Amino acid sequence: MKAKKNAVVCVSNDLATDNRVAKTCDVLEELDYQVVLIGRKRNNSPEMPARNYITRRMNLWFDKGPLFYLNLNLRIFFFLMSKRTSLIFSNDLDTLPACFLAYLFKPKTRIIYDTHELFTEVSELKERPVRRGIWLRMEKWIFPKLKTVITVNDSIAAIYNQKYKVPIHVVRNIPLPYKGHENRFNSSSFGLRDDDFILIIQGSGLNKDRGIEESILSMKHCENCVLLIVGDGDVIPDAKILVQKHKLSNQVKFISRRPYNELMKITQMANLGLLMDKAVNQNHELALPNKLFDYLHAGTPILSNRLKEIEKIIVKYDIGVIIDDVTPEGIARSVMAFKGNQKLQQQLKTNCITAAKKENWLLEKSKLIAAIKE
Repeated sequence: MKAKKNAVVCVSNDLATDNRVAKTCDVLEELDYQVVLIGRKRNNSPEMPARNYITRRMNLWFDKGPLFYLNLNLRIFFFLMSKRTSLIFSNDLDTLPACFLAYLFKPKTRIIYDTHELFTEVSELKERPVRRGIWLRMEKWIFPKLKTVITVNDSIAAIYNQKYKVPIHVVRNIPLPYKGHENRFNSSSFGLRDDDFILIIQGSGLNKDRGIEESILSMKHCENCVLLIVGDGDVIPDAKILVQKHKLSNQVKFISRRPYNELMKITQMANLGLLMDKAVNQNHELALPNKLFDYLHAGTPILSNRLKEIEKIIVKYDIGVIIDDVTPEGIARSVMAFKGNQKLQQQLKTNCITAAKKENWLLEKSKLIAAIKE
């Protein structure tokens, strides 16, 4: 019997809540790879769900900043060098230096790079030109040498293709068909009342310029509304202070990161999913975030800022409302108008369920299989 090929999938974040990487590993397993998934473990990391493949979470000495990335890449590099592997699968630019360096030392190994965003255009790097310059130099050195590159939408693919003249595969991060609509959470278990109109912002990247602060302050003007902020990110500590300062603890509730199935159960409780990313940089302008498809599959209509890739999906399927004014007052006006229109609520909810039949991983994963088999 022929021995299985080995694949090591590398990621910089927590393995338990990264749905895109989990789907990648499942596809590799289907293609008869023996998979090892390696990432980080934080103090507040949830328990790792059972997987069909090996997972390894690293306890790192640093949680963020340059020393974190140095520590991360050293650990990944030495792990890769200690393993016999046919394929190195690097997720995002922050794991690519270690993965590419190990690839150079392993002539019989292949590398695939999956870039989930325009990494060097994120707000956190735009404000730190020296760090951004270092990442840009790494990207410019490595990217043109890669033979298989994947990204999340056509707009980002076009930018990378124009910049580095490398063909790009587009694989959108769409969930598997959601089957938990009948197995709902009881809203009272989260301290919610039956007549509360529930809003949600969820995800693992709840960071600056995602409209979270404005959404919180909009609750001052939203009667009988509760905002659930589910997940983790750099903005959460400041967001909690903002809630206390404005005495909004009855209207804004924070829920820590949850495994994907639990996250979806919470998402389907919501009447409206918020997507308020600001167009402060090219990465945000062209984003196609996971939460868009999570909302869609949970049957939760969307209230979104006007961003190219997001608006394209919302308009195509008529699953939400687009606004131009990401201010507390602008968000509140749109929320209250939607809350008062039950016919529109039901229509958009029905449209979400219909769209989920066309936008799901069973149809999208063939693109990933083609990239891996290339």
